[in-house]
Formats: sequence, C-alpha cells, structure tokens
Amino acid sequence: MAERSGVNRAGYLRESYHYFHLRDSAGQELDYHFHEFDKLVILISGRVDYLVEDRSYPLEPWTVLLVRHHTIHKAVIDRTEPYERIILYLDRRYFERVMPGAGLLECFDEADRRGRHLLRASGDQLRELKEAVAAYEKAAADTRFGSEAMCETLIIQLLIHISRLSEAEPARPERSADPKIQQVLSYINEHFREELTVEALAERIYMSRYHFMRYFKAQTGTTVHAYVRQKRLVHAARLIREGVSAVKAAELSGFNDYSAFHRAFKASFGISPGKIMK
Repeated sequence: MAERSGVNRAGYLRESYHYFHLRDSAGQELDYHFHEFDKLVILISGRVDYLVEDRSYPLEPWTVLLVRHHTIHKAVIDRTEPYERIILYLDRRYFERVMPGAGLLECFDEADRRGRHLLRASGDQLRELKEAVAAYEKAAADTRFGSEAMCETLIIQLLIHISRLSEAEPARPERSADPKIQQVLSYINEHFREELTVEALAERIYMSRYHFMRYFKAQTGTTVHAYVRQKRLVHAARLIREGVSAVKAAELSGFNDYSAFHRAFKASFGISPGKIMK
C-alpha cells in the first residue's frame, strides 16, 4: 500500500481466482482498503471483526464474508489467538465469460444491496460448504493431469454453494460499528457527492473539529478526507465503466477540480480515468 493512513487499493489479481488457506498467530491487519476484485473470507478459527463500510461483522467459525470489488473494508484481528482463514480472490469478468448468465457472483451484489455481507451456514449447508472446501484443497494438492481444470470446476461448485447460502437472510443481525462513527459513515455514504466539510460532520455528532478528526482516525484508521475521497473515486470509477465520460463522472462524484480528480484517481487505481474502461 502506498500509505497506511489512507484508504487504498490493496492486492492485485492476475489470475481468474486466487485461493489462500492461511494459518498464523497474527494475520495481516490493514487500514481501510479496497480491491479491484471480489473477495470471499471464510473464518476457520480465531477472533476477527470485519468492518465493511459502516457495519461491523464479528466472524465465527465457518461464517462467510462477501466483499464486493471497490467496497471499503478492514479486518480487526485479536492477535492473542491463532487465526486460520480461507480467502478467495475472484475475477468477476472471467466467471461471467466462462459461465455467462449463471450469476455466480451476484451474491456479492446482493450483499451490497442489502448491506449484509455475512452468511452463516448450518445443517446440510454447513456440511456441503466444508465438503466443497475439502474437495478443492485435495484437488489443489494433486499434481496429476487435469488438476488445474479440476480445481476450477471445484471453485465453481464452491461458488454455487455460497450463492445458495446467500439466498437466505443471515440468521442473526450484524453488529453496528461505533454508533457515532456509524452515523457519520452513513451520512458520508449518502452525501459524498455533495460538499462535505470536517466541521459539518463534526457538528452532526456534537464534537469539535479537532476532537472529531482524532476520533474518526482512531475508530477507522483513516482520515475523514481520505475516506470521503475514496468513496468519490470508487463511485467515479463505476460511472466510467458504465460509459460516463471521465469529466462527467468526476462532477457527479463530488469533484470540482478535474485535475485534482485525475491525479487522485491515478494514484489510487494505478491507471488514468481515460483508460479504466479498457
């Protein structure tokens, strides 16, 4: 990451998918960040909360967290316990190309629409999820002919199980982030296209500008300015991909100065606005 105090793109995906099964006593705890790809997390053991936009999700063993591309998130890890998890990075374009119309990654879109990113399996669904993970990891360790093709087939099967799981509402509601920060983040998410000042946001939770800036940074790990800027950049990137011109996308996302937008966009995404559609 370019800077630990801001919200940045984290990680690159040059394959159709990347599967990690990680076991350690610490984990990699980043500040708020986002990815160009969709991300799936399955907790095996440990204690970790995932902050996704303005919600906080306490993960439990074999819960599934769905983080759509460009969604801002952060893991808060209890380092006193061993941390084991499965993380799956997914290139949406690949799966839409090989299985058009199947909607394998629509569960990520639904998670964003509902504002509920955590899935909990039980009974037969939990057994099927564990079997799908075990089948993939067995195939991944195989070096015989066709093992790569087998792995891709089993990843698709895993995504089918996740999609079926997402059809049901989570068994328990997720936990809100700090109430004051949740109020501010929710307001930013609804009004980031408008002019937002630190003073105005601080007034919403009855804090001075100075204390609010310190409080926001302590609670989120990033600055108010960096969070608002990233929300605007992510929105602009989506508009550009939908065919809106870069100049219009900047305007519709709350940027008054196109030159400043262009510099921030390239610094965050590693590509100019004019090239992102390509």
